[in-house]
Amino acid sequence: MLLRTGRKGVGSTVGHDLTIEVTDWSAELNVPEAGPADASASARVELGSLAVREGTGGAVPLTDKDRGEIEKNARRTLDVDRHPTATFQSTRVVTDGDSTTISGTLTLHGVAAPIQVAVRELTPDRYRATTVVTQSAYGIKPYSAFLGALKVRDDVEVEIEVRLGG
Repeated sequence: MLLRTGRKGVGSTVGHDLTIEVTDWSAELNVPEAGPADASASARVELGSLAVREGTGGAVPLTDKDRGEIEKNARRTLDVDRHPTATFQSTRVVTDGDSTTISGTLTLHGVAAPIQVAVRELTPDRYRATTVVTQSAYGIKPYSAFLGALKVRDDVEVEIEVRLGG
């Protein structure tokens, strides 16, 4: 599971667009014989397992120290001590040709809100799911630095790639 953040503000040239990996998460998909219309999906994400994988842009390349500081700031922004997990539970699955939309509820930072996940088949046993999580919809104030001159964008892109079967 990858999270992609962007930056904004007058100081955005100093910061980095980040790719953050969630290293501890699980998902379950149940597709009954009746077909995908009756399918259900759920997921659990351990928010303390965020690891910065890449930082693009910025005035200078990311160092290991920078990565550690960013991970610490992310845990503080998400208030991981009080809200260590995020969960998703589907409410509806709609398949249209080669694309599927899973509607459901994401609970993050103690707030439950509706969200839609787009799913595409990459190969017969590999799928990619994408969505955008708007931090403020879950009561999260996006990280900022330099007196607000550098800000993380409110929208975070989420991408999950899974391989089914053995």
